[in-house]
Formats: sequence, C-alpha cells, structure tokens
Amino acid sequence: MCRISVTFVNKDGTEKTISVPVGMSMLEAAHENDIELEGACEGSLACSTCHVIVMDVKDYNKLEDPTDEENDMLDLAFGLTETSRLGCQVIAKPELDGVRLALPAATRNFAVDGFVPKPH
Repeated sequence: MCRISVTFVNKDGTEKTISVPVGMSMLEAAHENDIELEGACEGSLACSTCHVIVMDVKDYNKLEDPTDEENDMLDLAFGLTETSRLGCQVIAKPELDGVRLALPAATRNFAVDGFVPKPH
C-alpha cells in the first residue's frame, strides 16, 4: 500500500512525522499515532475538534474544496485560518506527501466545555 509522510506540528511547536496510508483521514492517522487531535464526533462532520491548519498554501490548494457541511463546522473552530480544514476531511493522497499540519492552540467542544443547552 502506498504511504505518504505527514508532519503534525503540536501547540508547543514540537513536530511528529508519521507515515500515513493513502486513503486514510488525518484524524484517523493522528489517533493511530498518539497525536492529540480530538475528533469528538468521530469524523461525522458534527464538530470542529479535529481542526488542523495546512501550513503550506500549495498543499492546501491540492485538497478538494471543503463541503458546505465542513465550512459550517469550521466556522465554529478556534483559531480559524485561511488554510484551516477538518482533519476528518483531509484524506491522504500521493500529492500530499510531505504535508505539514499545525494543531491549533485550543479546540471548541461544546459537549465537554461546559456548554449547557437552555430549554425552550
């Protein structure tokens, strides 16, 4: 199976480079390699906790355009940038070999961050 090299840059600036099979999402790859990328909804496009920042715009431009559903979730992400994506939607492909993904300084997870829905 073809694999690509992906470097995750942690909040503290430390880096971890991993080998990711083509076809795997960056969320899955992070979880398999003990990288702290939350993914509270397990990749179902229902949160923004797997928010990553593609560090090189050339790599960002190699990705499929985000769907409306992904954009809706990205709007909730902490520290949104022009090259932000959800890790569950970034799928390893050969042209992304060497991609660098930064993990934002924080995430917003309304389910555990003290958000209490108000009754109507």
